[in-house]
Amino acid sequence: MNDRWVDKGMGQMLEGAVDDVRILCPTGRIDHTSVQGFQDDLLPQLNDCHEDGVAIVLDLSKVEYMSSVGLRVLMLAAKQCKGQQGNIVVAALSAQMQEIFHISRFDMVFPVYEDRAAAVAALAKKD
Repeated sequence: MNDRWVDKGMGQMLEGAVDDVRILCPTGRIDHTSVQGFQDDLLPQLNDCHEDGVAIVLDLSKVEYMSSVGLRVLMLAAKQCKGQQGNIVVAALSAQMQEIFHISRFDMVFPVYEDRAAAVAALAKKD
């Protein structure tokens, strides 16, 4: 794995890669005060998420809280990747984030993996 994490934008997004899988790891709280930075950091990263491009893992292990405005950005991301025939999944949800995903039914929108390694293994292209 590329262990060089890049601090993106306003310090809210870490980025790494394993072969053809891009790993994006937002950090902190995603609410009304931080959502614009989250959106600005996330959505451009999805342009390469298509059938012949990269797959995306959203590692949410460092997200302390996400409000409905953050979920809206995730919905936009899911729609963008689906429209491009790309794969996007989430991984490493804390107990609080699992509850948020379950209540909002986002566990029906995104495949959810226990940890980053499981998500990367599921998305890695086989030669």
